[in-house]
Amino acid sequence: MSAYAANRSGNRRMRRSYRPKVCKFCANKTWGIDYKDINRLRLFITERAKIIPRRISGNCAKHQRELTVEIKKARNIALLPFVAE
Repeated sequence: MSAYAANRSGNRRMRRSYRPKVCKFCANKTWGIDYKDINRLRLFITERAKIIPRRISGNCAKHQRELTVEIKKARNIALLPFVAE
């Protein structure tokens, strides 16, 4: 469904309001990004083993870059898969 929804009359479009996403790493300072923490990294990859983009995960740019590097490290030492089976 698009970001616009038709009202009852059908001729005027209204904008949906969304709750802003918050970076999980900025909100929770105790969370660190580490390639050895597989359970936390799995929250940010899809079932097809693709990295979830920023606009969906809600991460800030700094933490998304760090997360991407750590996921790639975990893939290289075979802790995470490159592709789904």
